[in-house]
Amino acid sequence: MNLIRALSVSAALAAASWSGAAERAVITVVNELSTPRPAETVVVPFSEVRRVLGADVPMHHVLVRDAVTGQVVASQVTNFHPNLRPAVYDELVFQHDFAAGEGTARFLLERTKIPVPPFESKVFARYVPERLDDFAWENDRIGHRVYGPGLDTPAAGQGQLRTSGIDVWAKRFRYLIVDRWYNKGHDAYHVDSGEGLDTYSVRTGRGCGGTGVWDGQVLSVSKNWASWKVLANGPIRAVFELTYEPWAAGNGVRVSETKRFTVDAGHNLDLIESTFGVEGGTGEVTIAVAVQNPPDAKVEALFKDEKAAVLGLWQTYAKSGSLGCGVVLATPAKFAGFAVGGCEADAKDKDKLTNNLILARVKNGETLRYAAGAGWDRSGDFPDHASWEAYLVAAAQRLASPVKPTVTLESGQ
Repeated sequence: MNLIRALSVSAALAAASWSGAAERAVITVVNELSTPRPAETVVVPFSEVRRVLGADVPMHHVLVRDAVTGQVVASQVTNFHPNLRPAVYDELVFQHDFAAGEGTARFLLERTKIPVPPFESKVFARYVPERLDDFAWENDRIGHRVYGPGLDTPAAGQGQLRTSGIDVWAKRFRYLIVDRWYNKGHDAYHVDSGEGLDTYSVRTGRGCGGTGVWDGQVLSVSKNWASWKVLANGPIRAVFELTYEPWAAGNGVRVSETKRFTVDAGHNLDLIESTFGVEGGTGEVTIAVAVQNPPDAKVEALFKDEKAAVLGLWQTYAKSGSLGCGVVLATPAKFAGFAVGGCEADAKDKDKLTNNLILARVKNGETLRYAAGAGWDRSGDFPDHASWEAYLVAAAQRLASPVKPTVTLESGQ
């Protein structure tokens, strides 16, 4: 944000608050972990906002301030069903850096006279039809993409590919690069010209956090995504869904999947909620979530934590540094072990791809929640595999102990 815009936004926010009987409330957030929690996302149901600020409060007339400093905190209101009449907003979202031992944080929630100006976005997600139906997303830390139906057609030429694996785009800077890189062209974003690059090779593997059905020997996997839907797109949180058509999983079983991704600023892992439909058999399958070692990378460390349900990989490329990939199950009770294996579709790559798998049992209609993502040493965040492993363990602890916000009227109202 440049200085002139920052000053104008500050002036607008200073004039925004109004006085009244119930136009300000307090949000108290309880944190039960003693370790630091940078960029912790606080989610308040918008029904709670309306309860204290009025049922008619518009979504862009809500302001969050730090109760200690009085500073405005960047916030976002999500609306997952924009066609509903009247509008039913979903959540108020903002972030706080919890210091080690900080058990409670307080914020002021205000209703404003004028709209709150937009905050600088740190997340982004979009369908990319100009690149054979890619779907790409990023935050200020890392980028990803998955592949759509256009890539699995003759129009893709020699690049035609059938895969539901997840790609990684490694970036050096905090600003958003997805549109910039697509504008450079396919070959150009595979070379680091100073911002980072797509160094990761998915092919027919699972990539970084892709899924499949595991029968103990081989993976059965879906085709490229069939449909997409963006539900929220910044400035703090992006949410989108991808659906995959049913595929054969052996023994007469067919499986379908809908993935909901929640991408928050300041994090290298995204929350993925995969809901599976299971037809045939017992109605229950073993789902594998993978971190893949591409053919042109050397594995430096493979990290498994059975208690925390964490799987991590640290791999080094000859010309583009080291990259960590990881998966953390958010539902550890479903944890069913680790495995290594490929899928029927990757026969041509069977000697080149290694899918390291973390397993979970899922019944028809159930949702498997897990976090997956990557970190690059040249971003300055992860100097070695030990720092990446520590990050994954801390992420597991945070998933297991979410912060708890409560909303009350300000004292005296």
